[in-house]
Amino acid sequence: QVQLVESGGGLVQPGGSLRLSCTASGSGGSDYAMAWYRQTPENQRELVARIKPDGTATYADSVKGRFTISRDKAKNTAYLQMSSLKPEDTAIYKCQMFAYWGQGTQVTVSS
Repeated sequence: QVQLVESGGGLVQPGGSLRLSCTASGSGGSDYAMAWYRQTPENQRELVARIKPDGTATYADSVKGRFTISRDKAKNTAYLQMSSLKPEDTAIYKCQMFAYWGQGTQVTVSS
C-alpha cells in the first residue's frame, strides 16, 4: 500500500520561495518517476515537473529556472523547491507516482 502526503504550501508574496514535500508511505516506489502537477483556480491541470528514477528532470516552460524537483530515496520523499514565485503560480499542487496521487497542498502567491 502506498500513500502520498504533501506539505509545505502556504501564502507567500510575489518573489518569495516555498519548498513542497511529498512523502510516500509504504514501499516499492523507487522504480517509478515522480511528478508535481498543479490545479489552477480555473481547474486547469498542468504538469509542473517530473523526475525519473535516474534523476533526470523535466519542467514546464512556465517554471524553468525557478523551480527545482528533487527526491531523497532514503526518505521516500520528493521535493519541489519554488523560487521567484508569481501570482500565476497560485494553485493546488499535487504529487504523483505511478498510479498514486497525493491530496494536494495549496500555494497562494499574493501581495
